[in-house]
Amino acid sequence: MSEFKNIGLIGRTESVNAVTSLTRLMKFLEREGYSVVLEEEIAGAVRHSARVSAKEKLGELCDLVIVVGGDGSLLAAARALAKFSVPLLGINRGRLGFLTDITPDEVEQKVGDVLAGKYMAESRFLLDMSVTRSGKPVGKGTALNDVVLHPGEFIRMIEFDLYIDGQFVYTQRSDGLIISTPTGSTAYALSGGGPIMHPKLDAIVLVPLNPHTLSSRPIVVEGSSEFKIIVGEYNTTKPYVTCDGHEQIITKPGDVIRIHKKPHRLTLVHPLEHNFYEICRSKLGWAE
Repeated sequence: MSEFKNIGLIGRTESVNAVTSLTRLMKFLEREGYSVVLEEEIAGAVRHSARVSAKEKLGELCDLVIVVGGDGSLLAAARALAKFSVPLLGINRGRLGFLTDITPDEVEQKVGDVLAGKYMAESRFLLDMSVTRSGKPVGKGTALNDVVLHPGEFIRMIEFDLYIDGQFVYTQRSDGLIISTPTGSTAYALSGGGPIMHPKLDAIVLVPLNPHTLSSRPIVVEGSSEFKIIVGEYNTTKPYVTCDGHEQIITKPGDVIRIHKKPHRLTLVHPLEHNFYEICRSKLGWAE
């Protein structure tokens, strides 16, 4: 008997292809006798008789959540559900699909295999970010990929101080800084010149964005490291800090940004033949 009985479904309602795959998946699950719980945003996009739930509640109701969409959809699900320890499985209806690795035409076979216990589970860590101003909280966020400090609306160099585990690292003038998990090392950090890190690594990479000094290079540190960024007093712009390009806080000079590993980890479920290096070959064009 399957360890997964209650299956939550999340998807991109603005994508016709995603809605088609969601409908196909829902019919398959119900035909196989599983209890389906639809995230409320997609409930109005498909014909169904299933239970409906807010995204955050899926973690309490479900043994497994399947995300139909791109990596962005899975990132959003991870931020909402990580604290519940419910595993996530991704079906790719986006572009690259580093995290959503089942193709639409193999839904029944691959999802069926996972539900039959033929799968591998992978643990990923997330980052917690908070901003304080004069000692008072301004905002916070969670990221599976990265936390990014950037100029915001205007393309202007910004200045900030970086501390790691209480030790001063540097004062930098640049377009910003990417603080990335291994999961995010194949995303924005890669575009910024950062290294590709295997998902099993307990490490964080810091990638400067167009630094004013050519000697500024990416730094890889322990995953348990704690970061403090102090926004420079003389910036002429108000830098933004974002989590996975989604949650956004506008900072002011003197604000303190703190980043550290989230205590809750995310479990990603993959088919047995999942291979990180094969994904890199196909998605990044290594075989060409």
